[in-house]
Amino acid sequence: MSLVGSYVALSKPLVAVFPVFLLAWLRFGIGGLAMWRWLRRPANEPPMTRRTRGLLFLESFLGNFLFSICMLFGVRLTTAVAAGVVMSAIPAVVALLSWLFLRERIGRRTLAAIVCAALGIGLFSLQKPANTGAMAAVETAFGLPLPVWGNLLVFAAVVCEASYVVIGKRLTDGLGPKRISAIINLWGFALVTPVGAWAAWHFDFGTVGAPLWALLLFYGLAASVWTVWLWMTGLKTVPASRAGVFTVMLPVSAAAVGVLFMDERLTAMQLLAFGIALLGLVLATLPGRNASPPA
Repeated sequence: MSLVGSYVALSKPLVAVFPVFLLAWLRFGIGGLAMWRWLRRPANEPPMTRRTRGLLFLESFLGNFLFSICMLFGVRLTTAVAAGVVMSAIPAVVALLSWLFLRERIGRRTLAAIVCAALGIGLFSLQKPANTGAMAAVETAFGLPLPVWGNLLVFAAVVCEASYVVIGKRLTDGLGPKRISAIINLWGFALVTPVGAWAAWHFDFGTVGAPLWALLLFYGLAASVWTVWLWMTGLKTVPASRAGVFTVMLPVSAAAVGVLFMDERLTAMQLLAFGIALLGLVLATLPGRNASPPA
């Protein structure tokens, strides 16, 4: 989750140069080259059922394809710090999806966490963007400022990421982490190839400098290989509800990268929004009074 937050923030200079669909296509291509050997089925792995194939497609469509598109377009319109605060809603959304699809009971504390996350997002969206660079003149679309649309797209990425957590837990029951990582990356590459290839045909690659190519390589490996493999490996032994706790590192690292390396600043209103959202994380993840200690 720390790596995810880092590449969410560091993708901002990439989307300033590469078209979004081209960037997503290159990301899946880099991941595919790095993981092509992981596609082979191990001898001790049972054949995939139709249900497993469907879950693999959904895992890639929601967690890879739609997450990347919503996140990249969203980060392009908002700031890395704003994206970090919006993404602090992931644990609450994971709890909500667990209730809807896994029939897990949501207590009062989790409901309060969802309210805190929504309130934090609302406060942050109402905050005017810093008067810097391309964000100086705030444009609007359909009556809303573009940064607000960016925050909404990032929240759509939050829903995709939460779906990724719930579906991923089911997949790890029968498949190994490496094969899951390779298959969902292949699906993502196939889904984005039509628009990605079209964008590549009209793009001048000679204008991209060496530092951006290095950042692109990090982004591709982190987004498609390292984070997916680490996450799926952890999900084999960690319950989905507990895994949601660790997503707190995503918004923290995204905001930290924005502040430390991109000259972004946290205003008093943004700090309040971040604090409320993090309060939601505490409410959602602290064990109850009657919770038994781990064995």
